[in-house]
Amino acid sequence: MLGMHVNVIEFDSALALAHSWCLRPEGRMVCAANVHMVMEAWDDSSFRAQVNRADLVLPDGQPMVWALRLLGQLQRRRVRVSPDFLIRLFTLASESGTVLGLYGGREQALTAFTESVRAHYPALEVGFANSPPFRPLTCDEDQAVVDEIRAANVKLLLVGTGCPKQEKWMAEHREKLDCVMVGVGAAFDLLGGRTTEAPRWMRGIGLEWTYRLGLEPRRLWRRYLKHNPRFVALFAVQLVGRAIGLSQR
Repeated sequence: MLGMHVNVIEFDSALALAHSWCLRPEGRMVCAANVHMVMEAWDDSSFRAQVNRADLVLPDGQPMVWALRLLGQLQRRRVRVSPDFLIRLFTLASESGTVLGLYGGREQALTAFTESVRAHYPALEVGFANSPPFRPLTCDEDQAVVDEIRAANVKLLLVGTGCPKQEKWMAEHREKLDCVMVGVGAAFDLLGGRTTEAPRWMRGIGLEWTYRLGLEPRRLWRRYLKHNPRFVALFAVQLVGRAIGLSQR
């Protein structure tokens, strides 16, 4: 899809795979693909390479499902990471004694998120929570974060610093950490109760972005204006090129 690989995988299979990785002492990287990520990857070849090396790229946005189907892939529905995928993963993590870690977001959001997790999943241990500064970390600061995650024995790390920053961070730290890292975007605000999710009918017809735009117009309008029309146009070109190639075989 415009040079970025999105896995064709259904919800339950993705959930079982991610949880199985939590039980192994190895670093894994899970990305939630949407139009924003695809276009960031289109614009930045190094970022595209990082995402394409991820262990799992989930079709998180509804347009991803439509695009995969138009490309001939049998993707039945989206794998919505926040909150659906995370909620189910928390249940499995509680049962297996998996330690949860949180990296990203504002301090207040992390506090609210942690309280929510402990209230709904009392058996799930939150062993690490860090709200990093917006500036790049120094080498010593970054090493301190890695050491703290290791010391807490975190096996499931949610990284919510926004795309593409969170995916780059996960790619850079996969070999340093023995845990499953999941890019979660604004999940800390959503599951912490600081924001709300779009109505089901809007999510089903691919208009979730309009709801988010209404909540945060100043922050998001440039992103959607830049990415959404280009995605439609570029994907249409890809489809036409694919159709021409198939007809010439």
